[in-house]
Amino acid sequence: MSLPRSSLPEATDCGCSSVCAAPMALEPKPAAPESDDAVVLSIPLMDCAAEESDIRHALDGVAGIRSLRFQLAQRTLTIDAPPQVMAAAIEAVNRAGYPAKVVQPGERPQAQASHDHAHDHSHSHANTQPEGRGIARYGTALAFAVGAELLHFFAADTLPWQLTGMALAAVAIGLAGFSTYAKGLAALRHGRLNINALMTVAVSGAFLIGQWPEAAMVMALYAIAEWIEARAVDRARNAIQGLLSLTPETVEVQQPDGSWQSAVASGVAMGATIRIKPGARIALDGVITEGSSTLDQSAVTGESLPVDKTVGDAVYAGTVNLSSTLALRVSAEASNTLMARIIEAVEKAQGSRAPTQQFVDRFARIYTPAVFGLAVAVAAGLPLLMNMPWLTAVYKALVLLVIACPCALVISTPVSVVSGLASAARRGILIKGGAYLENAHRIRAIAFDKTGTITEGRPRLVASEFLQSRADEAQITSWAAALAGHSDHPVSQAIAQALPTASASLEGFTAWAGRGAGARVDGQALLLGNHRLIEERGLCSAALEAKLAAHEALGRTVTLLANEREVLALFAVADTIKPGSRHALAELRGLGVRTAMLTGDNSTTATTIAREAGMDDARGDLLPEDKLTAIEAMQQQHGFTAMVGDGINDAPALARADVGIAMGGAGTDIAMEAADVVIMSDDLRRIPDTIRLSRRVHNILRQNIALALGIKLVFLLLAVFDSATMWMAVFADMGASLLVVANGLRLLRR
Repeated sequence: MSLPRSSLPEATDCGCSSVCAAPMALEPKPAAPESDDAVVLSIPLMDCAAEESDIRHALDGVAGIRSLRFQLAQRTLTIDAPPQVMAAAIEAVNRAGYPAKVVQPGERPQAQASHDHAHDHSHSHANTQPEGRGIARYGTALAFAVGAELLHFFAADTLPWQLTGMALAAVAIGLAGFSTYAKGLAALRHGRLNINALMTVAVSGAFLIGQWPEAAMVMALYAIAEWIEARAVDRARNAIQGLLSLTPETVEVQQPDGSWQSAVASGVAMGATIRIKPGARIALDGVITEGSSTLDQSAVTGESLPVDKTVGDAVYAGTVNLSSTLALRVSAEASNTLMARIIEAVEKAQGSRAPTQQFVDRFARIYTPAVFGLAVAVAAGLPLLMNMPWLTAVYKALVLLVIACPCALVISTPVSVVSGLASAARRGILIKGGAYLENAHRIRAIAFDKTGTITEGRPRLVASEFLQSRADEAQITSWAAALAGHSDHPVSQAIAQALPTASASLEGFTAWAGRGAGARVDGQALLLGNHRLIEERGLCSAALEAKLAAHEALGRTVTLLANEREVLALFAVADTIKPGSRHALAELRGLGVRTAMLTGDNSTTATTIAREAGMDDARGDLLPEDKLTAIEAMQQQHGFTAMVGDGINDAPALARADVGIAMGGAGTDIAMEAADVVIMSDDLRRIPDTIRLSRRVHNILRQNIALALGIKLVFLLLAVFDSATMWMAVFADMGASLLVVANGLRLLRR
């Protein structure tokens, strides 16, 4: 699966690495080079969209770069540029403060960063040792800061006690803020105003004007609040990681002599036979060759009920074998299982930017420099204009700097989007980016394909008729079976399964999308297609039209076998509506969403099925390009429009719709690639679930922005009117950050 329409726009330099960090600590795969000249760089310090923006800016001045591809989850950057340009590009990245290492072909990028404070909590720690050291360091810093405060209040105002208090404060600042200082100074050198730069200036300024106890306490509290914030955000990251880290590392593989031997799953080749015992989780995708069992597929499809599987059925990595031993023929290598493709899609989804996040980034790029400028004006202007003491004016300006931190504002969107994506994945809904998660609440109309989407997609032959009295019925049946057997269309497959196995020879098979197929069978040119194809060939008659109308009135799809002169036979196929389709469509009506069916089947069948399912509209006899036109018409009439489909002929409409939704279980790879949302369980009821989830995400995003800006505004006014201290400022900033994180995490609830 891929993200054909998402992008990674530049983000504000927030510095909030604890939140912007890649949401999953998965074993990374080497990024695929774009061309022979492309080079993959491992950049351990790059795990935030702000840092991606820094690197983009650094590379703007390097001429000759063809493309950049960032993978924040893997901490890699793929640069596609001529060899003579590559050295300058790598040097520009290093000069920006992000040490980069070239990843050799086949090598795994190093996804661990060497951050100390601001980034050592950006990972889902594999063990608790680094985490324990971090909180111990911050706790010690807080103890030193409290000691400095106590000396300031209770010790005699003598030089030895002042020096002791300053030493305690300096130790506290060093323990809690060494990394903040290093990053802040680097940001200032490059002219960037992020949280590290603001905290560096504010704490240093407070220390220099004699407010060293307060400077120490602010830095210690900031570090602890960041640590708590990171632990909270880990819940959203780990929700996805826990969902996807489900495949066993080893599997039993059958050897040439028939014995079974345990092997690493990543080394098992396609076509190998593996054994899955009861209670075990399946390690690789495969097709059952021996045994029957019941499987729990909830981790992949979101289906709550176990599913019965037998010989010939496909099974997926990450699902659980509940009842009896199975033998499988491996159908995909470990790197290409359905679960691996889900992981890849979610990784890419985390890198996409939701519309609200893009707005927040633009706002923060203006907000932070504006407040920084206000702080400078306060420090320089108040003493000149209002005779305020210089130290008092500088202190007021430093308070403004702390308030200027955009952390709560910038964090308000990513944590909600990550939580929303995790919540959707739990339901078997794979959303390929934050933009699609957020925009789904705007859907006003949805177009559905019929076969495999509204209906089961497993039609059966219910009637057949030979139209030429002189014809050899056995021969005609053999010809129809041969043509139908070469097509992957569900209707053709139903005909092939119902007819006797073909003995006819076939050559030159050609399929026409939305019409049918043709070939030379036993040396004779034959067509097997729908009403449209027969009309185009000029083979229709009034009598045939009457027969077609009778079948179509019953909701049947009619396929016709013809030679170059006449129609030889008629085959009527019927499909059944999926059990959950009516309920899903009723839910969509309740959400105010109009529904329409777009199908290549005849209009009468489309209308009949749509009426039975409870849809608002139906359009039949549509070619793939006609579906595109219908989508555009719905967009003009209703506004934001989604398309739901599962076939190759649905791919153009899926790509054209505002949100494309593919049915993953029965869908083709092409449809799943073109879609923005994949329903893994083929249950249409997940579509109203997606819209409701999107509305919740949208509401929480608005709440978080209002909360972050409201708290900033209140304390900004308090600071202007001399009623705010640095303590209050840091509590306001980090308190707002923790509140928006907690609000976003509500999306993880069932």
